[in-house]
Amino acid sequence: MFVGAGLSGVHPDLVLERPVHILKGLPFSLSLMLILLSHEFSHYFASRRHGVKATLPYFIPFPNIIGTLGAFIKMKSPIITRSALIDIGSSGPIVGFIVSVVTAVIGLQMSEVAHVPQTTGLFNFGDSILFYYLYSLVIGAVPPGQDIILHPVAFAGWIGLFVTSINLMPVGQLDGGHVTYALGGESLHRKTSMAVFVILLSMGLTKFFIYADFFPGTAVLYDYADKYLWEWWAAWAVILMFFGLRHPPVLRWEAPLDPRRKLVGGLTFFIFIMTFIPVPVRVL
Repeated sequence: MFVGAGLSGVHPDLVLERPVHILKGLPFSLSLMLILLSHEFSHYFASRRHGVKATLPYFIPFPNIIGTLGAFIKMKSPIITRSALIDIGSSGPIVGFIVSVVTAVIGLQMSEVAHVPQTTGLFNFGDSILFYYLYSLVIGAVPPGQDIILHPVAFAGWIGLFVTSINLMPVGQLDGGHVTYALGGESLHRKTSMAVFVILLSMGLTKFFIYADFFPGTAVLYDYADKYLWEWWAAWAVILMFFGLRHPPVLRWEAPLDPRRKLVGGLTFFIFIMTFIPVPVRVL
């Protein structure tokens, strides 16, 4: 709510002086929590349906630019079959994706197109393929020298889509890792996990080396690095390695997947491609 109030134009000092102003953060906070809650409760109900013990969702408040580190549930018993694994792994991202798209469309209808001054220190949020088409359909073409000032509800939708892409990375025990393991087993999961780790680490370190003038003709590479490389991917790769790149086995691997669940698995990777942002945030 504190972050949402700031996004609505309320100065932090004013919130501290008159706490009632924090209520202006409700559109953002309720929208974002709805997205996170729909994602995690989908995991929760899918787990319960397959007899897997799981906790209710935990929210993680944190003083960053969005006010949270997201939410999660903890599974307390093993997953029996690949069908259960793909249902549990895909349900959260798919439902969260749908809610995020609806939220983004509603928020974009309340957003504004305005001239952005040439100044430093402003946050610029990147576009996924999907978000580009969403604002193109809702708002239309953005004139040169102007940009979209996202309404807090639209920003919540953007965050929801970004969180969806993060969760659908085919690595470790992320949702995308669950789906990858269910579709292709340990061999495929191990290869994709290592590939994602190397790619993320390379993207982050390459930008660092370019900005540190390690390469000849670095000036030519600045523009490329600014548009397509994000230094924080290296940190995310290290976090993934810390939590583990492997996946625990299911108890009954021999139970086959039906065609519908294979189609659902393919759908999750399509959603990942449509929502991935090479450079999510940069400071102008």
